[in-house]
Amino acid sequence: MGYRETIIAYAEKQTPIYKEIARAIHARPEVCNEEFYACETLSEQMKREGFEVKVDVAGHRTAFTASYRSAKPGPVLVFLAEYDALVGLGHGCGHNLFGAGSCLAAASLRQIIDEVGGEVRVYGTPGEEGGVNGSSKGSFVREGFLTDVDAALCAHPGSGPHTLSDVCIACAPVDIEFWGKAAHASGAPEKGINALDGLILTYNGINALRQHLTSDVRIHGIIVNGGDAPNTVPDYAKAKFYIRAATAPRLEEVYRKVENIVAGAALMTGAKGRMQPYQNRVENMVLTPSFDALFAREMAVLGETVEAPKPGPKGSSDVGNISQVVPTIQPNLSISPMKLAGHSEEFKAAACSDFGLKFVPLAAKSLALTALDLILEPETLAQIKADHQIAVEKQTEV
Repeated sequence: MGYRETIIAYAEKQTPIYKEIARAIHARPEVCNEEFYACETLSEQMKREGFEVKVDVAGHRTAFTASYRSAKPGPVLVFLAEYDALVGLGHGCGHNLFGAGSCLAAASLRQIIDEVGGEVRVYGTPGEEGGVNGSSKGSFVREGFLTDVDAALCAHPGSGPHTLSDVCIACAPVDIEFWGKAAHASGAPEKGINALDGLILTYNGINALRQHLTSDVRIHGIIVNGGDAPNTVPDYAKAKFYIRAATAPRLEEVYRKVENIVAGAALMTGAKGRMQPYQNRVENMVLTPSFDALFAREMAVLGETVEAPKPGPKGSSDVGNISQVVPTIQPNLSISPMKLAGHSEEFKAAACSDFGLKFVPLAAKSLALTALDLILEPETLAQIKADHQIAVEKQTEV
């Protein structure tokens, strides 16, 4: 068999194993940096596939790397794996499929890597949905795991038609906290400093700021601590906010404005205010259309059509951090013929449906074959890397 046929045959042979992994992870949802079962299940499977595996890397106890290097020179290609769930919902984003598909893609490419040369890796990246020390791809970049990588590949579950990589906007998840002074709310209110007032003024200040922001900016948050009892002046209050924008420069500009709102609320109330990140900042996605075109070509060979993403409001993903330093694709492969809302019970059900589980072999084949093209066509890889560098340098505010 040729290289392509070997990849496809191996992906099909191993599909039942990886579908069962996807089902098992779906049944045991775990959130940011708590994905012990998913990490162990995927990393142990990569050991069985002949990869050298390390767990607890890049400052994340449920992160892992799996690598297999050919004796022949060639590019270093990374498949990104996600496997975290949403707080209170479970796998309403389909990451149980995401991790299984990426691992099967790497295992399938490994079958021919000794002959064609290069190195294939999987980076198991926990906490994409965010949380304390979340969005671990930022840690992988910061800790140097991408310095020798030529390109990164992954696919995300979607609904409706398959689509190419889409824009993801930058995001800064922050804690906003106020400290005041407790006092009897009725008997001696003049002796208290109300931390909740500082937080409410901040919340309203952000609402006032919104009318003066560009359409790509999103700021949204919740109050997680507003005091303990109504008869006591709250001496502590806390909120969590996401500050999002299309590009890093725009995000930084808005971040400073929100910082000023916090400082102003502190002055008005006499409370101490602070805003600080509680996890990695998420960078915007740098698209490399020539890389996506290569993926679309392989999808067509597999008998699948893939469309351009539709314009409209966008979310954030730490795949953007990876895309800032190496060419990266993250197409969306359908797990439902009908359009579903992400982060919903319906999407969660689709992520373990018979239709949805078809994602695993399709992601594996399409990503592994695209990676094979990068190895066999060095001029194509060189052009993609050049295109990516231009895209990084030409990032502008939207």
